[in-house]
Amino acid sequence: MTFKQLMYKKIVCATALLASATAVNAAEISVSVTNLTHGMYFTPLLVSSHGADDSLFEVGAVASDALKMMAEGGDIAPLITATESLGAVNYNNPAGGALAPGASTPMVDLSTGVNTQLSVVSMLLPTNDAFLGLNNWTIPTEPGTYTINVNAYDAGTEANNEIIGGADTNTPAPPFVMTGGSGATGIAAEVEGFVHIHRGNLGDSEIDAGQSDFDNRIHRWLNPVARVTVTVK
Repeated sequence: MTFKQLMYKKIVCATALLASATAVNAAEISVSVTNLTHGMYFTPLLVSSHGADDSLFEVGAVASDALKMMAEGGDIAPLITATESLGAVNYNNPAGGALAPGASTPMVDLSTGVNTQLSVVSMLLPTNDAFLGLNNWTIPTEPGTYTINVNAYDAGTEANNEIIGGADTNTPAPPFVMTGGSGATGIAAEVEGFVHIHRGNLGDSEIDAGQSDFDNRIHRWLNPVARVTVTVK
């Protein structure tokens, strides 16, 4: 084989490998989220495909300002801006508003491009700063349908006093949350300062008194709180 023929063969092989890698990375996926809780609502969801070096949060670390705004007030706009600045491909608010207990979003299509990871976040209502978090999940290259059970995390940015509309809370107003009684004294709690698995709401059964604005017959949960279904095409 001549030098010219050898170089031509190498170029053809390299081109084929590049095309193959591009085909693997450019995944076409569909995603749906199901609310597994008895009485909690999810604020507008962020479904984000992004690079392997990027994460929306890290357990044990201090929450970013963007994560704090989502976890305390349901505002996903700062996370959208932050992820898209890093090349993420997002689907914002697939439920078209709050996702009720037991409900599922429609399957939404996402062309991930070169992104290999999937993250999904949303605030749980009513809480102080709880959120569901699928973080940096590797999108399979094998076509098929995959399900992931997702836990609730505490952003660690607000004390879990379980008071709705207090001076230290950004909890969204109705219709996203059921307002409690105004006579609750609040549960003694401190700001933890780091992201961790949420302990769950404590609540009580007193409508206009007690410690909590949350109803312990409705607003308590155990993990997992959500199920993410991903179809790789």
